[in-house]
Amino acid sequence: MAPQQLHIALVGNPNSGKTSLFNALTGLNQKVGNFPGVTVDKKTGFTTLDDGTHAELIDLPGTYSLYPRRADEWVSYKVLMDADEVKPNVVLLVADASNLKRNLLFCSQMIDLKLPIVVALTMNDLAEKKDIQINVSGLETELGVPIVLVNPRKNKGLNELKKALSLVGKSTNKIQPRDFINNKQLAASSIDALQRLQPQLSDYAAIHYLINHESFPLNEALQHDIEQIEIDHKFNPTKTQAEEIMQRYQRIKIIMQQNVIEPDPLEKKLFTEKLDNILLHRTWGYVILLTVLFLLFQSIFWLARFPMDGIEWTFQQITTSLNNSLPQTWWSDLLINGFIAGLGGIVIFVPQIMILFGLITLLEDTGYMARISFLSDRIMRKVGLNGKSVMPMISGFACAVPAIMSARNIENKKERLLTILVTPLMSCSARLPVYTILIALVIDNKYYFGFLSLQGLVMMGLYFLGTFMALIVSYVAKWFIHIQEKSFFILELPVYRSPRWKNAGITMVEKARIFVTDAGKVIMLISLLLWFLSSFGPGDTMQKIKDKYAILEQQQPQQQQVLNKQLSSEKLQVSYAGILGKTIEPIIKPLGYDWKIGIALITSFAAREVFVGTMATLYSVEEDDSNTSLRDKMQASTHPDGSKVYTLAAALSLMVFYVLAMQCMSTLAVVKRETKSWKWPAIQFVYMTILAYSMSWLVYQLFS
Repeated sequence: MAPQQLHIALVGNPNSGKTSLFNALTGLNQKVGNFPGVTVDKKTGFTTLDDGTHAELIDLPGTYSLYPRRADEWVSYKVLMDADEVKPNVVLLVADASNLKRNLLFCSQMIDLKLPIVVALTMNDLAEKKDIQINVSGLETELGVPIVLVNPRKNKGLNELKKALSLVGKSTNKIQPRDFINNKQLAASSIDALQRLQPQLSDYAAIHYLINHESFPLNEALQHDIEQIEIDHKFNPTKTQAEEIMQRYQRIKIIMQQNVIEPDPLEKKLFTEKLDNILLHRTWGYVILLTVLFLLFQSIFWLARFPMDGIEWTFQQITTSLNNSLPQTWWSDLLINGFIAGLGGIVIFVPQIMILFGLITLLEDTGYMARISFLSDRIMRKVGLNGKSVMPMISGFACAVPAIMSARNIENKKERLLTILVTPLMSCSARLPVYTILIALVIDNKYYFGFLSLQGLVMMGLYFLGTFMALIVSYVAKWFIHIQEKSFFILELPVYRSPRWKNAGITMVEKARIFVTDAGKVIMLISLLLWFLSSFGPGDTMQKIKDKYAILEQQQPQQQQVLNKQLSSEKLQVSYAGILGKTIEPIIKPLGYDWKIGIALITSFAAREVFVGTMATLYSVEEDDSNTSLRDKMQASTHPDGSKVYTLAAALSLMVFYVLAMQCMSTLAVVKRETKSWKWPAIQFVYMTILAYSMSWLVYQLFS
């Protein structure tokens, strides 16, 4: 009888099509968290099998074998060794048909763990292009596990796969009849001694307990007993592992000879190799890379302009309607100037967030993102990093938190630490709303040659500034971090494939949902808090100002509109928010900022995108004009002497500040967790603040 809910662990080599299969089986029914006790992403999704069984799919980090090196590989290993809170009923192993020999190593290890396995054979179309022919039934007989041909990109084979998972799920007590290799002979006496202590272990699982038992949640007595077995029977983990891998490849070679026909590798040069001759060229490769990045940032403006204008117009209409229909009370003021203004500051940037993530997903899908790492390795090494640093840094364009966590893939400690220190300088999606509104304020919406957007070029320049400063900081910091460790750069380049539009769509919807729900919560909370701080002040100061303007309105009834605006402005200045802003104004005045921008800088430490919500709330409280957009209100904003607040110099200075400043508490927290010390986040905060202030001051002076 099938369990009420089947728990399926999805495993496989990196670049084997695992993510494609996960998305095809689960669609939008996904969620991302962390594995218990560690900061490695835990991606889970839900699907329904052919017999109606509800199944939870756990996407484990990719790994090449059952001998882990990185933190994410350890997570997969512990789940498969039953040493983790995650307990799968069935293992769905994804194997690349076009690279079967390498994939069969991991598959054979899984078989010897005696886990209930279904093999999903992917990349069959690519294998066909390579003229590789696989006898699937013969392979199934040799391995003793069900094999299903699938093409997740075209939803082929998914029903057959669900049927196989259902059948294996119903017979989870069935143990595989034979080992792939004779594991017992690798360390017979040690295995026998351990199995007397732990009878449930297979021969192969026993070998792994002998090698890695310190990493398993075993009691102290059992740990001691296993140590003693190693000593008594002279167990040699290195020799055992080497012999095991050698024997596995010997058997895999025989299986491949009997069931797989492969052409001479020199006979056919694949399209991928021909394309790499161009895209990885020593000169043209970099020209193409810059062109791709240029188009990426241009597209953010090209494609998002119309939906953003539509959203802005919609919120203006909502605000106008509510202003006309609701009574003038504190709760209507809270609703319109607190809640609606804050919500508008969130939703308007959803199109750009979706477009950015969609385009990055397409680059990953095509295989080009890995080429960016390869091209960048030469530059990265000169500043103390390596090509593997590029992926966390590019991920930093989305969010610094998961980007810093992904730096675990860098084996060299010094390069990993340098990557963590500079990744927050990459312009994350939280900065995008700030750039967008400031660029719209001071940069003309003009096009060169009919298609080159000036605003897009400025946006691209901001992203390049963050990247350039990250390289400079890394170059300087490498002389102060004294960790001596040899560095290697080994990268598997996936084949080029057509992008999966469905996958891009899923990612866009998911990232928009995360932005609206996660970042939106913070923005809304701060918007409502700001409304309170902007609407109330100490003592009876507010009442005195109201009384003063009540008298003026009686004396000058024809000036009521002007007096109302002056009343709102004066009330804002003596409110709690106004007092806070005025207090820090002397510090930020050399950068060209006023006290309202000062408040936004403070609130941005919770989340950078709060800048827009802060400005929306402050200007809504100050100006009771629902027909005017936030951009227009900021455009009309002036200093007490009548000069404009958002001049070209001030806006560029503010953009540079947001490029370089550490304004994210979550990032500091994750750096502390990854480095296991407050030393590095403190250094990060100090150097980024000094850098942001000095560079912003320099920009303001140059453009004033």
